[in-house]
Amino acid sequence: MEIYGNKEVMRALHQMVHQGHVPHALLFHEDDGGGAFPLVLTFLEELYGGNPRVLKLLHPDIHYVFPVAGPDKPVSLQFAAAFRELLLENPYFYESELYGAVGIEGKQSNISVHEARSILERLALSAVEGGYRTVVLYLPEKMNAQAANALLKMVEEPPQMTLFVFITHAPEKVLPTIASRCLHLRVQPLTEEAAREVHAAEAAGNKVLTDLFHDLLEAIVARDMLGALESGEAVAELKSREQQKSFCRLCSEDLRRIFLLQKMPSLAQLPEGEEAFFRRMATALKPTFARKGMAALDRTLLLLERNVNQKILFTDLVNQLYVLC
Repeated sequence: MEIYGNKEVMRALHQMVHQGHVPHALLFHEDDGGGAFPLVLTFLEELYGGNPRVLKLLHPDIHYVFPVAGPDKPVSLQFAAAFRELLLENPYFYESELYGAVGIEGKQSNISVHEARSILERLALSAVEGGYRTVVLYLPEKMNAQAANALLKMVEEPPQMTLFVFITHAPEKVLPTIASRCLHLRVQPLTEEAAREVHAAEAAGNKVLTDLFHDLLEAIVARDMLGALESGEAVAELKSREQQKSFCRLCSEDLRRIFLLQKMPSLAQLPEGEEAFFRRMATALKPTFARKGMAALDRTLLLLERNVNQKILFTDLVNQLYVLC
């Protein structure tokens, strides 16, 4: 996993493992999107003897906790698959991207006492592989007092080979009863060069998704159903649902541009080098296509959250867009 800078932090973590002096609680302070997760996962991989399941987020003795929201007392385990996809795709994700990935944008998220009890229940079990049991808790500043109090004794006096790893954006907001029990580590912000590399990789991935949608539109305009279905199948075969969600969001943005070109061309901001494509689509597609297409994409996003089969889902999306043209 790519780590930018923070050599001193990585060296300190390596020495902890090498010398056998691993604290029972670590608090990583990062800026939002700043790269604590690559450091944590690399550290845990070494702590767990190079087990490849650590970097795949599949190790049974490592538990991930993060703020959630919703009725019926939700806990992180209910959103584990979406969290794993997000972290594997982009370990430098922003807090807002997490909420988008698990479908709780705009909701009041927290780490509740129900979550704390879930953690305690998991830690009451023996380690599956007989080594460390680890809780990686993202944004402890979102933990309410009840949750902190429920966890406090475990954080203060954990059983042997039990490790808590906290990742915070605001250490001053972490409850003192928790923060005072931790070894604090500052994750230095990305340099401009590193940030460019991270964003360049993200932009390259977005271009692949945008090109897929443009191929789909070209096939639809040409009334090439086979070509359109091939594009839909390529989207269904993307490696994660997070990429498929990104595809839907990027498509909606492109349809918004086409809508503006058709209705209010002075407001349309077209990507450099792609003006001809968008103008051609604005001329070829019906005036109602963009608006109805965005509705179809919103529905696809919703069904992705509900784990509908991707091949069926994107075949249906292609069919809807083909009919709308």
